[in-house]
Amino acid sequence: MISHGAPVVYFTFATLAAAGLPHAATTRHLPGARPFGDPVSPFGAEAAAALAPAGLDLARVAFARQMHGVDHARVTKAGHAGAVDILVTTERALPLAISTADCLAITAYDPEARALAVAHVGWRGTASGGAMATVAALVAGGARPERMRVTIGPSIGPCCYEVDEPVVTRFRHAHSRDWERWLQPGRPDHWMLDLWQANEDQLGAAGVPPGSIENARRCTACHPDLFYSYRRGDRGRLVTIAALP
Repeated sequence: MISHGAPVVYFTFATLAAAGLPHAATTRHLPGARPFGDPVSPFGAEAAAALAPAGLDLARVAFARQMHGVDHARVTKAGHAGAVDILVTTERALPLAISTADCLAITAYDPEARALAVAHVGWRGTASGGAMATVAALVAGGARPERMRVTIGPSIGPCCYEVDEPVVTRFRHAHSRDWERWLQPGRPDHWMLDLWQANEDQLGAAGVPPGSIENARRCTACHPDLFYSYRRGDRGRLVTIAALP
């Protein structure tokens, strides 16, 4: 990832920058970000000014009420896109935004098909195949997995993400062949969950080449100087935003 500003206000990804995609993954230092869940744009005037160098028109931003699911919306205009966790568009210069604070932010882009998706994927979304659903939503819009450039933003890592038996049971039932690769025993009746590896594996299973996946591998819980973390008790949210050039 490439940092921007001092203090760092947002990051960009080399994979997406090389493809010419305007995008940003914000930090806790972004000014003018509105609380998650408001039925209005997550950005105020200060945020728009801070993110202007990224080439994003925040006056046109589209966003959603995130539900920890795998449903998607095809977005053609700015504003609230409904109760979904995956936003997809083929419209130029229409920024898509999702909010996170430990969950993964996945951005997927096919430059040839000019199709873009951003997704919010937590443990529930991972168990339900959110990464694969993101790829499938782009494919439905004319994209091909082998052409996609995909990034995974800062999110809670296997170093800090402790889960209990109900979560393990969900993964065991949904991913009987892979779940043991993603969960390591921790203290009694608890496990450490690797959402990074789980989603990389799911993207690969959906046909995205491993070399086309850029994972920040920055744990939100480990870096309170840069990120919000729900597990750490933060109420703020990070925003990942991207728009077709």
